[in-house]
This record gives sequence, structure tokens and C-alpha cells, in this order.
Amino acid sequence: MAQQKKMVDAITSMDEDFAKWYTDVCKKAELIEYTSVKGCMVIRPYGYAIWENIQRILDGMFKETGHENVCMPMFIPESLLQKEKDHVEGFAPECAWVTYGGSEKLEERLCVRPTSETLFCEHFKNVVHSHRDLPKLYNQWVSVVRWEKTTRPFLRSREFLWQEGHTLHATAEEAIEETERMLGVYTKFCQESLAIPVVQGQKTESDKFAGAERTYCIEALMHDGKALQAGTSHYFGDGFARAFEIQYLNKENQLTYPHQTSWGMTTRLIGAIIMTHGDDNGLVLPPAVAPIQAIVVPIAQHKEGVLDKANELKERLAKVCRAKIDDSDNSPGWKFAEYEMKGVPVRVEIGPKDIENNQCVLVTRHNREKTFVSLDNIEEEIIRKLEEVKEGIYQNALENRERRTYIAQNLDDITRQLEENGDGFVKAMWCGNEECEDKVKEITGVGSRCIPFEQEQLSDKCVCCGKPAKHMLYWGKAY
Repeated sequence: MAQQKKMVDAITSMDEDFAKWYTDVCKKAELIEYTSVKGCMVIRPYGYAIWENIQRILDGMFKETGHENVCMPMFIPESLLQKEKDHVEGFAPECAWVTYGGSEKLEERLCVRPTSETLFCEHFKNVVHSHRDLPKLYNQWVSVVRWEKTTRPFLRSREFLWQEGHTLHATAEEAIEETERMLGVYTKFCQESLAIPVVQGQKTESDKFAGAERTYCIEALMHDGKALQAGTSHYFGDGFARAFEIQYLNKENQLTYPHQTSWGMTTRLIGAIIMTHGDDNGLVLPPAVAPIQAIVVPIAQHKEGVLDKANELKERLAKVCRAKIDDSDNSPGWKFAEYEMKGVPVRVEIGPKDIENNQCVLVTRHNREKTFVSLDNIEEEIIRKLEEVKEGIYQNALENRERRTYIAQNLDDITRQLEENGDGFVKAMWCGNEECEDKVKEITGVGSRCIPFEQEQLSDKCVCCGKPAKHMLYWGKAY
């Protein structure tokens, strides 16, 4: 018999070193591997399978709302990028440039796309001429490059995968409706498919996307109390249309400028899943995006009939979920540790005694709860257990967020709450002045995350200057 693989190595406790725990999980659950290009990673098959499931669900939601997929070039001529001043200034520090094609120096530098607004604008100018051409509801699934100084797998890499939606509308009202609708799509996806509770809101003026009139976002709180921006949706007004001279003939036969939006989600969602649901044993995956939803582990598989019954069980489960059997010669203990590390939502154990009793054992990953169930209705039971996992991890994440959400009336309140309770969301009033926004971050270390749609009147004074408050803000440290 071949030498048995060693048991899965222990990972750093998240309470001991959260950053090291995160890296351990990324590596040992075989999600990524580092490369010789600093800040770029290999997304391994298991990690990519999670992304494929994210992509499949989101793509279906986009198509249900009338969007079509397209694909824009990877390169943007410098002159094209320069057409929208605010936009190029916002991305200039992160741009990677191509200056040679083969051995020939290029006449004009080409930017490796950090985002594709300018490319879509060039295309829209060529294909939109009449009100009959509107709206244009486009999306693309591509990689982008941003030359980040500090990188971490999934959270911040120099090349990452994402989807970017780009739409063009006849009126501001239609474009704003689209911007808010897509934020709703993102919210539904995060909460129902990823089991991650999020706060919907609008970014402050200083924090909005370069070139946008309004930026909406969803903010999630990770296990360690830091915030993570899970998705954004931007309303551009007609600023890009004017910069790129995109005009169409309206119903009154007059030339007018259309209104534009863009919205995006990235592979950082995988980082969000890890940091929201994971524990000291590794990943805990939401069933909707788990590559394996149920793993069948035969017990005493050398005994007659066990493997046959386990394979029969796997085939039955495969009709209702993504099921797999591990019939390798590794010990059951090794297999338990391996699939806990990989975050498989439900483990299915079956051995000689179970076969005698026409049953199997179901173990849910998030709480390790064991249930003995009859084989007669195993399909219904596995579906019920997967739903139980989804609800369980959502509630755990929600409880963590509520426990780590504090209310502050002044700067001393913010500092005290964070010192006594650790990082988290801080809800506090704000006057709308950018100087106060900057001062809060400078003194307390927490920046503005969003102006939530669900406003609360915590007081009538700004947390910083004491002047009349305009909004309640969520503040926090962020990835």
C-alpha cells in the first residue's frame, strides 16, 4: 500500500494572528499559490471552482435583468485614458504601462486596463446614434491590473478577476434606477448566496469612484472586526458622455447626451467568504458556491459492501447537490480534517453498522453537529442540511456584526469603544464636511465606510466638530 498522506497541518489560530490564519487557509485549503510575479497569484482549481460558482449565479442574475455579456480589449491607449480628467487622475498611481511591442517602441503607451470605462465610451460613441439604441445594458467578465504596493491573496492583488457592468441610458432617472437596482442585485447575492450580511449605502464625496457623480456600495464586516467593500455601483451622469462626445437623437430629434453607470464585483469576494465564515479548522463555505456540497466518506471501506454502498449513496446525492466520494486509502480521520479544511458544508459517513441500520451520518461543517438519517429519504435530508448550513453561517455572521457595531457621540467615544471592544463598525453622526471626515480617521484610525440607506438619528451633532449633523455614517478600519 502506498504511504499514507500526513494529516492536514494545523493552521494558525485566528485569535493568535488573524493575518497569518488567513494566509494559512488560502494556502492549505489549496485556493492559491504564489508566483514569481510579485502581487500576482495562481488561483488553484478549488479556488477557481468557487469563483466559477460565483460567476454562474451572478451571470444568471445579470441576464435576468436584461444585461448582455461583451468583451473589451485589455489595452487602453494613453490618449483615450486622458479624455476624462478626474478618472485618469484617480487611477494614475495604479496603472501598468506597455511601452514596447516586440522589439519596437510604441508610438503611444498602452495602459493595461485597470477598469474599462474609457473603452466602453469609445464603443458607445460608435454604436449609439438614436434613442432607439438605448438603453445599452452590458457586462464583461475579465481580469484587470492595478499596481498595488501592498498585496494579499484575493483581497489586493495586482491582477484580479472581476465583472464590470457598463450601461448607457436616455435619462438621469433611468441611470440612477439602474445603479440602485444593481446594488440590490449585489445585496441579494451576498446575503442569499454567500450568507454574508451587508450594509447598503452611498460613499462620501471624497471616497466615490473617480469620475462618478455618486458611488453606492455594500459593506461587510469580517470576523476580526474590519470592514470589506463587497461591491460598488456608480452613477456617472453625462460626464463621460460629454468627455467622449457620445450623443444621440432623442424622440424630439435633438442631439443630447446619455447617462452612464458602471458596477463591479471581484475575486475579493472569496476573501470575504474566508474571513466572514472561516474558523480555526479552515474554510466554511456557503453551500451555493461550495465546489463540493457533500463529501461521502466510507468508514471501514475495506469491508465487503461498504464501497459499493458508499458509491450508490454518492450517485443518489449527486442528483440533488454537488457530491463527491473520497475512496482513497487515507484514514477516515485524515479525510475528516481535509474536508473540514476545505469547508465542505456536509460530510456524509457510512460504514458497516450504518448499512445494517439503513442509515448514514450527516455532519454539518459550521457546528460539527452529527445527525443519523435514514437512507430512504437521504435526498430530502441533504437539501435540508445544506439550507441549515446557509442559515447557520448567516446568523453567525450577523451576530458578529451586531456584537461589533458600536454607537459613538464624540471622538473619545470612538477611541474608547475600539480599545475596549476591538475593531468593528462605529455608527456616528457627521456634518458632511470633508475636514471632519479626515480628522476622525487621523485621530481614531477609522475611516468612513458609507452613508447607510437606513438612517438613524443618534444625535443632532457631528461626532467630530459638534456642529449640526447631516447624516449618520458607518466608520471602520477596512481591508
